[in-house]
Amino acid sequence: MAKSGYNASFLLLISMFLILLAFSNVVEGYNKLRPRDCKPRCTYRCSATSHKKPCMFFCQKCCATCLCVPKGVYGNKQSCPCYNNWKTQEGKPKCP
Repeated sequence: MAKSGYNASFLLLISMFLILLAFSNVVEGYNKLRPRDCKPRCTYRCSATSHKKPCMFFCQKCCATCLCVPKGVYGNKQSCPCYNNWKTQEGKPKCP
């Protein structure tokens, strides 16, 4: 009987750990994309510009490196620090 109680406690502990792990990945990795998610996110990000081709090129390059694209068509770069902090040699933002 003690072994059955031990197994139930162990399964409960493992289940709680997996739920906590899944939740922490959701919270910490909110902006983490898979590489295949970059094109649709960049398509939306670049939808309001008249310079779509260079916007898409740099957005996809930044997304491939950072695995993040800020929400919206402009601004909100603080949600993606890598995307926000990547600069050109002149010190201008590299990512749209």
